[in-house]
Amino acid sequence: MHVHHTLVGALVSEVCVTSPDETPSETIPVREAHRFDTTRLAALIGDRLGERLVELRQMRGGQSNPTFLVATETGEYVLRKQPPGTLLPSAHAVDREYRVLDALSRTDVPVPRPVLFCPDREVIGTPFYLMERLRGRVFWQPTLPELAREDRAAIYDGMNDALARLHGADWAALGLQDYGRPGNYFARQIARWSKQWAGSRTRDNPAIDRLAEWLPRHVPEGDDTVICHGDFRIDNMIFAPDSPRVIGILDWELSTLGHPMADLAYNLIPYIVPTEAFRGMLGYDLDALGIPDQAAYVAAYQARTGRSEPVTPFHLAFALFRIAVILEGVLARARQGNASSSEAGTHGERAILLARRGWEIAGG
Repeated sequence: MHVHHTLVGALVSEVCVTSPDETPSETIPVREAHRFDTTRLAALIGDRLGERLVELRQMRGGQSNPTFLVATETGEYVLRKQPPGTLLPSAHAVDREYRVLDALSRTDVPVPRPVLFCPDREVIGTPFYLMERLRGRVFWQPTLPELAREDRAAIYDGMNDALARLHGADWAALGLQDYGRPGNYFARQIARWSKQWAGSRTRDNPAIDRLAEWLPRHVPEGDDTVICHGDFRIDNMIFAPDSPRVIGILDWELSTLGHPMADLAYNLIPYIVPTEAFRGMLGYDLDALGIPDQAAYVAAYQARTGRSEPVTPFHLAFALFRIAVILEGVLARARQGNASSSEAGTHGERAILLARRGWEIAGG
């Protein structure tokens, strides 16, 4: 599995928020590190799509796999590529992203339609793919400050519906039998992240150690396998411009075959952590905000999927354990000189907060 290699970049974007009230612009000028000659890309677009490349801008997201807005004379596409430089063999697997999008585009799961995949590194330096550019709304904060109170519950219901549709997709019928390893998901994940923690620790984080010991002994009975998104949160989807319907789930680099409760528990993180930890809503008056509480959100998912398995302290603690280990890995690289000391301090503080919250939920 490639998951632990790519999670860092994908999830760090979530915890690097400068202001809880900012509404980021959709595109930015291409970052210096991600620039490439567009000559061969223009030729490929002309040959495969019969269109002329006009402009290339970088999308704000996609910190792990750089993402670009490609404008032609007749339309727009989104380009996702591997980052430049030497990569671990299974990391940044844009071919996997394209594969799952291609499969799901034949279902009722809302995804951007993939247009083409290019494995040839000679075109822009790395493999990449193009997908349709969806026009809609992206909500960066789970409290939905840009919406009126009466409009917020419907957005949560749209997100809930999208997750249920994903987990209802027949992965075997879609030809995704080898997209991951069915069964025993949590045990394998706990072992993987415990190993990651042992290899990246630069300091003590006692709550991670406690969770690493507690989680293997509390894996719930039963097993289920679905297509897991791996990073299912509100700012990884596009909502229709004029309705609360999700029209596209984005950022599939962490997807695999896994347990549905892993996705659902991860989606619930804003409910269980404070704002300073992970854009959380813990302590907020959700009724005043017009946002369904955690129990109502889970009940809606259960009604849609027919799954009765509850979200337990184990599932929530596992989600926080995973993120805490990731942030400790970021801190380790920062201390090696790959990030600023201010970033290191921020990630380190959040790693402590999230692990402690996970241990608290576990009953510690």
